[in-house]
Amino acid sequence: VQLQASGGGLVQAGGSLRLSCAASGRTFSRYNVGWFRQAPGKEREFVAAISWSGASTFYADSVKGRFTASRDNAKNTVFLQMNSLKPEDTGVYSCAADTRWGQVVAGTSDYWGQGTLVTVSS
Repeated sequence: VQLQASGGGLVQAGGSLRLSCAASGRTFSRYNVGWFRQAPGKEREFVAAISWSGASTFYADSVKGRFTASRDNAKNTVFLQMNSLKPEDTGVYSCAADTRWGQVVAGTSDYWGQGTLVTVSS
């Protein structure tokens, strides 16, 4: 499966962005999807995950209550709604997919897409 993240940009603190992860290739509805980010000079970190059906989600403590993952399997797309953005949310956001939930959360998914840059100004 091929993945492509989009929707990043420059936003002021307190603002919102919605990222999209568009998939092509194999049956996307079978895949759990995770969102990760990497800030300059830092390691990649887990942000959120959503199960193949959308019934289950899981978030990093740092974004819980502010970010929401959702998906539209008919359109082969997963979304990350980001509200109340903070400067520390700045980074390159990537999506990853795997049929195994544990691999998605652990950041060892089989499939990764190119990221999209989110910059939050103070």
